[in-house]
Amino acid sequence: MIYSVRHITSFSYEPGVRESVMEVRMQPRSEGRQRCLTFSLDVVPNANIMVYQDYLGNSVQHFDIPGRHSRVDLTAQALVEIQEASAPNPSDAGSWEDLDTQIATGDYWETLAPSHYAQPSEALDRFASELHLQRGENPYEFLLQLNEAMYQAFEYVPNSTAVDSPISDAVRTRQGVCQDFAHIMITLLRQIHIPSRYVSGYLAHGTEKKDRSADGATHAWVEAFLPGLAWVAFDPTNNLVGGERHIRVAIGRDYADVPPTRGVYKGEAESGLSVLVTVSPANAPRPEELPPLTVVRSRPARLKDLQEFQYEQQQQ
Repeated sequence: MIYSVRHITSFSYEPGVRESVMEVRMQPRSEGRQRCLTFSLDVVPNANIMVYQDYLGNSVQHFDIPGRHSRVDLTAQALVEIQEASAPNPSDAGSWEDLDTQIATGDYWETLAPSHYAQPSEALDRFASELHLQRGENPYEFLLQLNEAMYQAFEYVPNSTAVDSPISDAVRTRQGVCQDFAHIMITLLRQIHIPSRYVSGYLAHGTEKKDRSADGATHAWVEAFLPGLAWVAFDPTNNLVGGERHIRVAIGRDYADVPPTRGVYKGEAESGLSVLVTVSPANAPRPEELPPLTVVRSRPARLKDLQEFQYEQQQQ
C-alpha cells in the first residue's frame, strides 16, 4: 500500500516575535517494510532548511526565521510505501529465557532504563498491581494481554492532558491520549525487563475501522523487542498490533526524543498551535479536509535568563 501523507502545522504569535528557530521530525523512516518514496517540507515565511539525522536515525529538518513575524506555517507531504506482512507467529517470538539471554549480550540499556517521560511512580505501581502484572507464558502473549489491558483500562479523551503531563496524571484519571498510553506501556515493559521504545508517526484511518485515536492528528505507539521477531509494534490506544496502517516517522526513548516540532522564539507573545493531518491511499481522491485540531494554545515556558520561549505539540 502507498499512502499520501499531508501534515500542516500553524503557529501564531500575538503580537509577534522577533525570531524563531525550529526543528521538525515529520519525514517517515525508510527501513524494513516501509519506504519513504518522496518527502517535502514547505515553510512560510521562507527559510533555509538544513537536514540531518539524529543518533537514532531519524531525519530532522532545522531552520531559523529571523526578523519579526506573527505566524509560521509548515506543510510536510510524503508518499510512503508499506508492504503488507502476516501477523507475527507467537512461536517465533522466543521465550523469556531467550529474551533475557539476548538482553544480557546486547546493547539495550537505553530502552530498559527510565527516561524523561517514562518514569516509574507510586500511581503506576498501583496500576501494575491491579493488572497483576507479571511474566506469563511467553513474552509475545504477555505483550498482547498488556496491550488489551491498557485499551480497556483507559478512556481516550483528546486534550485531557498536556504535552508535558507526567504519566501519573493519566493513570490517576484513567484517561488520556496516545502519547500518555505509549509512555505508560513503555514504563511498565521496562520494569519487567522488556526493551521498549516510543514511535511517533501516523495511523491511516478508514471508515470501516473503529480506531479511538483522533483522525487529523499525529499518532504514537510502542515497539517492544522480542528475540525471534526483533522490534514489534503495539498500539495500546487502539488495541492493535502494528501493521500496514502504522506509518513510522521517528523512534526514541520517549516523546522527548521525537516531538514533531520543537523550537524557541524570542519575544513576549501569546502563541497558538493548530495541526491538520490527512493520510489516504495514494491512488484515492484527496479526502475532504477536516478543520485543524488545536493542540496547544498559549503555552509559553520561559527559558532561564533569556527572552525566549519553547513550544512543542502533543501527539493525540
